[in-house]
Amino acid sequence: MKFILRNFINGILTFVPILLVFYVIYKIFVFLDSLLGNVLREHMKHGYVPGIGLLVTLALITVLGWLSTRFLTGKIIELIDTLLEKIPFVKTIYSIIKDTVQSFLGDKKSFSKVVLVTIPGTSMKSIGFITSEQLEAFYQPLADHVAVYVPQTFQMAGFTFLFPKDDVEVIDVKPEEAMKFILSGGLASKKVEEAEKRETLS
Repeated sequence: MKFILRNFINGILTFVPILLVFYVIYKIFVFLDSLLGNVLREHMKHGYVPGIGLLVTLALITVLGWLSTRFLTGKIIELIDTLLEKIPFVKTIYSIIKDTVQSFLGDKKSFSKVVLVTIPGTSMKSIGFITSEQLEAFYQPLADHVAVYVPQTFQMAGFTFLFPKDDVEVIDVKPEEAMKFILSGGLASKKVEEAEKRETLS
């Protein structure tokens, strides 16, 4: 029984992460492929091949991106952008989605500065990411504060805290490494230590 249990656990530790990664990739592929794939499937009938919807979606996004740099189409897109930002309720949803996408892919990416903050009233430290350094536009008395997003372990949910700038310490850690450290509950650091030990021994 010990032999069976040990190998069962080894199987879980080895293959479950691999299977979950493939499952997530598959779900993302199916979702992106279905955006235009469902429409194309009706017209192509039996000639539809999975993946065509994804390729058409990527091509369409690329073409729209190119059109946004042209004078006439750029003006039309600006007009649509202005209209969406003026419609009640719609402007809230649109601004959240737009700001979120730009924070990851825009010129001024958020989550690029990893910081160390002290939990008020304690000596405990927490790792977070600066998401905004110009809070005076939101509320003038917060001009000397920054917004710090602190993710929760094992999930992407988190909290946004407003700290005085002097209480925030920017640390020299890659955002990807910091996110892995937080989401794994610090377990990711063990792999780094093991890798460093192997390099030292070699």
